[in-house]
Amino acid sequence: MAPRPTRLATDPANRASAEQLRWSQRFEGALHPFIAEFNASIGFDLTLLQQDLDGSVAHGRMLAACGVITAAEAERIVDGLETIRREAAAGTFCPGVDAEDVHFAVERRLIALVGDVGKKLHTGRSRNDQVGTDLRLWLRGEIDELEVLLRCYGQTLLRLAEAHVETVIPGYTHLQRAQPLSLAHHLLAYVEMTQRDRQRLAQVRQRVNVSPLGAAALAGTPVPVDRRQTAAALGFADIYRNSLDAVSDRDFAVEFLAAASLVMVHLSRLAEEVILWASQEFAFISLTDRCATGSSLMPQKKNPDVAELVRGKTGRVFGHLQALLTVMKGLPLAYNKDLQEDKEGLFDAVRTTGDCLKAMTILLDEGLYFRPRRLAEAVGNDFANATDVADYLVARGVPFRQAYGLVGGLVKTCLQEDLLLRDVPLERWQKLHPAFAEDVFTVLEPRQVVAARLSEGGTGFVRVREALEQAKAAFAEPVVQEAEE
Repeated sequence: MAPRPTRLATDPANRASAEQLRWSQRFEGALHPFIAEFNASIGFDLTLLQQDLDGSVAHGRMLAACGVITAAEAERIVDGLETIRREAAAGTFCPGVDAEDVHFAVERRLIALVGDVGKKLHTGRSRNDQVGTDLRLWLRGEIDELEVLLRCYGQTLLRLAEAHVETVIPGYTHLQRAQPLSLAHHLLAYVEMTQRDRQRLAQVRQRVNVSPLGAAALAGTPVPVDRRQTAAALGFADIYRNSLDAVSDRDFAVEFLAAASLVMVHLSRLAEEVILWASQEFAFISLTDRCATGSSLMPQKKNPDVAELVRGKTGRVFGHLQALLTVMKGLPLAYNKDLQEDKEGLFDAVRTTGDCLKAMTILLDEGLYFRPRRLAEAVGNDFANATDVADYLVARGVPFRQAYGLVGGLVKTCLQEDLLLRDVPLERWQKLHPAFAEDVFTVLEPRQVVAARLSEGGTGFVRVREALEQAKAAFAEPVVQEAEE
């Protein structure tokens, strides 16, 4: 087996001092080099640096306000933390694996910058409540970014729908032609899914927005801290009421991954339709060169890569959800090192979901266009108007089941004779049932089939325009604000 590459450079000269900083005198020896690397999370939790600095600033100022340290000491600590922030922005703060995690990396650098006063910052807190705070701060910001992306995606769907209220597309059940629809109505179904995604993420955000800081390792602290001060300083709406729960809870991360999985489900469903619509068998859309590639062998090919990648990446987010559920299912209270496994999957799920939203938004905006003439041909050459013939008879007093049977028999005969319902002469209609009259041919027209469906939530053009206006109003404001109110 090839040797495992080191994720981050280890500085042996710093190892002893770092371990002295981390551990009590109970420990006499250093970790095995491989175990030190295996144990470290600095390779990925440096993502939380800004949040760790924010939490540390709030904690330091709270310690001063509570009289645990002096105001002058707090200012020195805060100045040191802001220096680290500037170093990170300049690319000069580059801790190695010897720092183990972002929390120790910050603390070690702070002590190097401000001296022994930096050792006071960890008073009244533990890495357990610290990492929980960092993760919640980070995820709260990412949810806000995803809300922006979801709104943009939804508004792009709305613009496309508004351009195609009068365009008719075949509707399917069991991937068989069912009834014609307004294309806008079809696209608005995805808008509804997107609105639910926004609402779910807003609800998750509310449960993310609770501070564990001050719960310490698991039991709270005898240090006179003010948990509500740090919560307010960091923008949290509340604090955890139980210290054990505060440091061991990852429900919010599981909930986020579940909500992100549903976002991906909805993106993948539309991606699948785009893939079908772009095929020669459907030919409902054409792909532009902005979002498609070709084949290295077959010069005629234009492939729906964006949609296929979105469909493929969906399983990746599902996997992160399953992984975290598996991590959590057997953990006794309170904190366990297993919880280090919560981050990489969460980070990747956020990135993947955001990237897929951006890609699908670009695809809808620049990467495809519908072919109304082809769509009109499709809805005019099937039996999707059969239900309307049955409804025609019902409106004239014929019981639905009788009407249903009559029309089903006629469809069977038409299939045998290679006819469409519109090709059946009036005399034959009237032999089938005397209630048929000349106006049955108007009922058979696809646009009339669509227009007639005026039940609330239906595909009738009037209803679709109403739904468009309602959806535009819903997407005009961030749903996160509504949830917080």
